[in-house]
Amino acid sequence: MRARLRDIADQASVSEATVSRVLNGKPGVAESTRQAVLTALDVLGYDRPSRLRRKSAGLVGLIVPELTNPIFPAFAQTIENSLAQSGYTPVLCTQVAGGVHEDDYVTMLLERGVAGIIFISGLHADTTTDSDRYVALRERNLPLVLVNGYIEGVDAPFISNDDVASMGLALEHLVSLGHREIGLAVGPDRYVPVIRKIAGFRHSMQELTGRPDVDDLIERSLFSVEGGASAAGRLIDRGATAVVCGSDLMALGAIREARKRGLNVPRDFSVVGYDDSTLIAFTDPPLTTVRQSVNAMSAATVRALLDEIAGQPSPRAEYVFRPELVVRGSTGAVRRH
Repeated sequence: MRARLRDIADQASVSEATVSRVLNGKPGVAESTRQAVLTALDVLGYDRPSRLRRKSAGLVGLIVPELTNPIFPAFAQTIENSLAQSGYTPVLCTQVAGGVHEDDYVTMLLERGVAGIIFISGLHADTTTDSDRYVALRERNLPLVLVNGYIEGVDAPFISNDDVASMGLALEHLVSLGHREIGLAVGPDRYVPVIRKIAGFRHSMQELTGRPDVDDLIERSLFSVEGGASAAGRLIDRGATAVVCGSDLMALGAIREARKRGLNVPRDFSVVGYDDSTLIAFTDPPLTTVRQSVNAMSAATVRALLDEIAGQPSPRAEYVFRPELVVRGSTGAVRRH
């Protein structure tokens, strides 16, 4: 116990006697000093005495797609941490194909009296979705924040990555390397982020290469390794020397398909991913990718939700965050024949 007191005292820059007074609930300690000791406990990984533990301000639902795509655990972890620091207990609800539906998760969360819900790439990103499910929640005055997707008529803040700008960044890079036959591999075009990526791709190809018609360079597939491989194969058959993918998983599939055909990445075929998810910098080759601003987007998401809960709603708008191109080893100059 003496070593523990000493560690805490050193971390908080106070005496062991002061640490003891705080832990035992004795009077005569300034609030700022008390908080310093409690923070030291948290930093060092010690459990607070039960009477000193933070009381939960309530539950917050966090609905995310499957966690096999590393970008979604990244969002979930960052948002969960921010919520916990604000005293809220996050309830993570993960959607998988054939599993619990988003509406069923919402029902469960409502039964538990959540203070609000954050949706990441949920049904609000699907243009075939009826907005009534979200309108009904807002009519109950339930605070909502919706991430990476947009649906008209919902009285809630939206947080999105700038998909149009993402395509501009990727294509400027590839064109600077001499590429002109550049393909786009994305998921189904009923999703808002996909629609925006396609629009950005068309615009940037026109601006950078002068091509008004790029339909033959756009492949819609699944957001998976297999989907990326399938799309890349069709694009390679049409003479593409590079591909921009709608996710890092698709990009890994594109690299696998190129190698299967005897092509070297990046000497013969360049690949750009999307997300900059965990471990992507350590693939072979390290993946050039468009990085979503996960930390900034997550902070804005939590801030917007807490403001909604506090009765100080954010302006009703979509907050769009500019991405960053991270250049690594999967892109190179076009090979001249």
